[in-house]
Amino acid sequence: MINKTAMIALVGRPNVGKSTLLNRMVGEKVAIVSNKPQTTRNRITAVLNQGETQFIFLDTPGMHQARTRLGEYMVRVARESVGEVDAAALLVEPVANIGPQERELIARLQETKQPSVLVINKIDTVEKVALLEIMVLYAAAHTFDAIVPISALGGDGVSELLGCLDKYAQEGPQLFPDDMISDQPEKQVCAEIVREKLLLCLDKEVPHGTAVEVTRFSERDSGVIDLDVTIYCEKQSHKGMIIGKNGQMLKKVGELARVDIEKFMGAKVFLQTWVKVKEHWLDSVGQLRNFGYTE
Repeated sequence: MINKTAMIALVGRPNVGKSTLLNRMVGEKVAIVSNKPQTTRNRITAVLNQGETQFIFLDTPGMHQARTRLGEYMVRVARESVGEVDAAALLVEPVANIGPQERELIARLQETKQPSVLVINKIDTVEKVALLEIMVLYAAAHTFDAIVPISALGGDGVSELLGCLDKYAQEGPQLFPDDMISDQPEKQVCAEIVREKLLLCLDKEVPHGTAVEVTRFSERDSGVIDLDVTIYCEKQSHKGMIIGKNGQMLKKVGELARVDIEKFMGAKVFLQTWVKVKEHWLDSVGQLRNFGYTE
C-alpha cells in the first residue's frame, strides 16, 4: 500500500543518460532516447510504485549553452526543476573532470540547499579504478548525500539507486493512480516518438530544427487509430531532406514511428505524415507556445 511519495528531478548535461535511466526505472518507454544532444525538450513526469513508495521522476532537458529561445526555455526548465522536488539526482559521465554544465547545476543545488545524490552513469565504459578518482573530485566540489555508480543502459546499480532515493520519500497519499506511468497525454507521446525517429534517421542540425504536431487522433469502431502528424522544419532545404528521394526518408521515419506507437497504444495505427516549413520557429515565442513549450 502506497503511503509515501518521493519527487526526484533527474538533471545533468545532454546525452548523459537521464531518459534512459527514467525508462529503466519505470520499466516502460516514457521518454524518447537518441544519441544526439538536447533530445529531451520538456520536463517529463514518470511514476513508479515500489513497496510503500510512489516515486515521481522528473526527466529534465540537458543543461547546455542556449542559442535559441527554445534552448533558453529548456535550460530554464532544467534549472527550475531542481528547486521543486524532494531531491535531485545529478547524472554525470564517468570522466574525472567537472564541466561547466555540472558546475552550474551544483551551484543551483547549493543555492536551493536541495538534497542531492550524484549518479555516475555509463560505468560499463570505464575501469572500476577510474571511478574512485571521479568520486573524490565530485565529493570535493559538493556535499552529496550519496554517490551511486550505475549503468542506465544495462541496469547495474539502478536498484541500489532506488533504495537510496527512497529515503527522501515523505508520508502522504499517492499523487497518481496505480496504473499511471506518465502524465504525458497520448498525443504528446505519439508526437515525441515521431521526433525520436527524426533524430535517429537525420543528420546534423536538421532534426534539432523540427517540431511535431498531432493534428488528428481518432479511433475507429474496429479499434484502429487514425493518426495524422505534421512535421515542421525551419528551412525548405530541410524539408527536402526529411522527405528524401521519392519520399523514402519520410516513409522510413513513419514506419519506425508506427511500430513504436502501436506498441505504446496497444492497437493498430494508421499513420499519415506531412512536412511543412515554419521559418525561425525556434526563436518565436508564439510558435514555441503553439508547440507546447510553455512555462
